[in-house]
Amino acid sequence: DIMWEKIEKLLKEKTMTKNKLATLAGINKNSLIDLKMGRKKSLKFGDVVKIADALDISLDEFRKG
Repeated sequence: DIMWEKIEKLLKEKTMTKNKLATLAGINKNSLIDLKMGRKKSLKFGDVVKIADALDISLDEFRKG
């Protein structure tokens, strides 16, 4: 999944775990796991905003191909 690939790349760059991201973003870590495993194809917009804030990136990062 492209969304997960972008998140995973950013996590590696920032040496952050999925659990840390979920905590900082205030979202359920299962949402990230479901995205990684392909059980979810996307996240709610509000969660994407929280993830972008937690990673200290612009929402545009998720739009870039």
